[in-house]
Amino acid sequence: MGQDQTKQQIEKGLQLYQSNQTEKALQVWTKVLEKSSDLVGRFRVLGCLVTAHSEMGRYKEMLKFAVVQIDTARELEDANFLLESYLNLARSNEKLCEFHKTISYCKTCLGLPGTRAGAQLGGQVSLSMGNAFLGLSLFQKALESFEKALRYAHNNDDTMLECRVCCSLGSFYAQVKESMKIALQHGDRPLQALCLLCFADIHRSRGDLETAFPRYDSAMSIMTEIGNRLGQVQVLLGVAKCWVARKALDKLSQLKLHCLSESIYRSKGLQRELRAHVVRFHECVEETELYCGLCGESIGERNSRLQALPCSHIFHLRCLQNNGTRSCPNCRRSSMKPGFV
Repeated sequence: MGQDQTKQQIEKGLQLYQSNQTEKALQVWTKVLEKSSDLVGRFRVLGCLVTAHSEMGRYKEMLKFAVVQIDTARELEDANFLLESYLNLARSNEKLCEFHKTISYCKTCLGLPGTRAGAQLGGQVSLSMGNAFLGLSLFQKALESFEKALRYAHNNDDTMLECRVCCSLGSFYAQVKESMKIALQHGDRPLQALCLLCFADIHRSRGDLETAFPRYDSAMSIMTEIGNRLGQVQVLLGVAKCWVARKALDKLSQLKLHCLSESIYRSKGLQRELRAHVVRFHECVEETELYCGLCGESIGERNSRLQALPCSHIFHLRCLQNNGTRSCPNCRRSSMKPGFV
């Protein structure tokens, strides 16, 4: 069977497959595989067989055809064909829950020089790798891969890839939620911190920054408590990505950044960097006037109860109690009905 006839038979199989005559389509493609001498045509028909068996749930058959496709790609000596065949091999192993093999084949795809990985198939490779990491419960690596896949989808207007990534993220969220339940039941603080970090990253990747920030704060609190410095850096990185997504840092965001950085550098004993962030923290406090009008101490440096007066001035509760006045020390307005923060 020559090149032209091979193309005609492939198209005939596709028409049958699209009209839900799956078995007839498989028969046509199998005959092409047996009779065609055109290597490119054989490669294409193997791709059709891989996709069809994947959608039918016949994953062992899918793997068998993916292996044959690899051999055909090597005969063609073309990096793009190799990329496509290794991706099919990765997907086949992913379906069979051979996650370590999936990751290995995905890394091979990304390492192939001079291919379409950066433009066309890179997102699908990242998605498959993310699913494999998810299967191994490596949540942070899974999320990083899903984020890469989403970037590919957005940059190339690939709505189908975006849909598949969102489906995987839904599964990811469910698994992290279940892990959080287990962590709470057993009092596993490190796992709780990891889950909170994953929740924050998920919300950030979805663009829900207002929900992400409190999760990062909670994760940082536990990471600091258990002395997980790497975890603290990962939290800071996530927070920084949120601020980048916002395109600008407001004063309160700068305060959070310098406060978190100060705690990191203090724990690592890096005095020069620590001093720089302490100075910037106090500069931001001065600029935003976030200090008590009675004692002059910065608000937020210690866990202290605050009192907001009707005039909107804020003081330490202990300072107002010690002062003994019923009017605002700053503007002298009456403070008969103060609210508590």
